[in-house]
Amino acid sequence: MALDPQLLEILACPDTHHAPLEHDASAQTLTCTECGRVFPIRDDIPVLLLDEATGGPTEEGGN
Repeated sequence: MALDPQLLEILACPDTHHAPLEHDASAQTLTCTECGRVFPIRDDIPVLLLDEATGGPTEEGGN
């Protein structure tokens, strides 16, 4: 089952900027258009938790 197109229209990054997300169906991910975080989709459910995301500002300076 694929994500509902209406759901994809309203989903946004959970960070404070709430930017739109780009869907990559083959990778099963959603990518923030502003911060670059990549959120996984598991069992057709978007996991929009900042702790579960990869990339983005939290991984840039990683000391």
